[in-house]
Amino acid sequence: MPSVKKDKLSILGMLRGLFNRILNSVAFLSVPSNLTVFIHKLRGVQIGKKVFIAKFVYIDDRNPEAVSIGDGVAVCAGSKILAHQRDLSEYKKGMWGMENPMVSKKVVLEDGCHIGIGATILPGVTVGKGAIIAAGAVVSKDVPPYCVAAGVPAKVVKEFD
Repeated sequence: MPSVKKDKLSILGMLRGLFNRILNSVAFLSVPSNLTVFIHKLRGVQIGKKVFIAKFVYIDDRNPEAVSIGDGVAVCAGSKILAHQRDLSEYKKGMWGMENPMVSKKVVLEDGCHIGIGATILPGVTVGKGAIIAAGAVVSKDVPPYCVAAGVPAKVVKEFD
């Protein structure tokens, strides 16, 4: 009997994952932004008020509920927000990368931040209130409030008073 329950949960999990990925594909191509925001909310992404999400934005399809977007945030076209990655803590020679388990880490985009075109936000990162992420930046560490971060990996290049 327990195996039947486990199988049902597994099937429900797979169906939820499929539904989530379909919605992510629709959101990726949708216009206008308020429709994109609505679809991502359906997926479980926590989104505040007056948020702009352009088309061609990828928001993690494995754990969308681990992504939190504050009020007045802009996420420009081609950006990626990832909330999962491989845990490489036990990785060693002779292993395949896919043998490492997935881990989920929360991503927070605080109120009023701006994510530039083609930027990538990696798992576990908080982008501070009012921060600007430059186009093409790869953000692997927290970004403090009211600054500009640019580069690969992103570094703070300017701070505002």
